[in-house]
Amino acid sequence: METIKLKTNIKCGGCVATVTPFLNQTVGDGNWQVDTQNPDKVLTVTTEEATPETVQQAVQQAGFKAEPLS
Repeated sequence: METIKLKTNIKCGGCVATVTPFLNQTVGDGNWQVDTQNPDKVLTVTTEEATPETVQQAVQQAGFKAEPLS
């Protein structure tokens, strides 16, 4: 299992609800979470198949931004 962490602009429960179908399709239900309390709004994904690029693309399809944590 690989853990991917991305900085996002997903800032509230409504934003999480918007991105949910995209991330569930890409990495599966229950394999991701967004820490909206963190200033960087960190998306953490646990996956065996997805790459950081595919996760980033799923977030962008939902209308949000995601970039690797520096």
